[in-house]
Amino acid sequence: MNYGVIIIKVLLSTVLSGLIGYEREIRNKDAGLRTHILVGLGSTLIVLTSLYLSDIYKSTLTPVDPARMITGVVQGIGFLCGGAIIRAGAASVKGLTTAATLWIVSGVGIAVGAGDYPSAVIVTVVAMLVLVIVRRIEFGIHDRKSGSHKNS
Repeated sequence: MNYGVIIIKVLLSTVLSGLIGYEREIRNKDAGLRTHILVGLGSTLIVLTSLYLSDIYKSTLTPVDPARMITGVVQGIGFLCGGAIIRAGAASVKGLTTAATLWIVSGVGIAVGAGDYPSAVIVTVVAMLVLVIVRRIEFGIHDRKSGSHKNS
């Protein structure tokens, strides 16, 4: 893989992860812009490294399976996401959406690293729509449940 392709993948991963991180940042969440970009970049780097190692060792007796390192990313991100979830009282949990966005940007980074740009872009766009539009829908539902609308 040439340096130009690597640069494109790193930049695309930064932009896509940054979009989701930006939404978290403007909502004042603990895991914001930098955290999301770093998770996306880390995932991209692991995939690039995995593909690089696979290419180097493809003609040897012990070929490297790139999916093994990617599986490690998916498992490892669970620990990071678990740390983003905080129990706030007996019946309240906070950080689930942020944990989910960290998981998403990890997947976006994996897709970019693997060269699946369309999936990475489409998932980023859909995630942003969910974060912005579905949030408004949720507020409307909660408002109706609490009786704050006169037309209930």
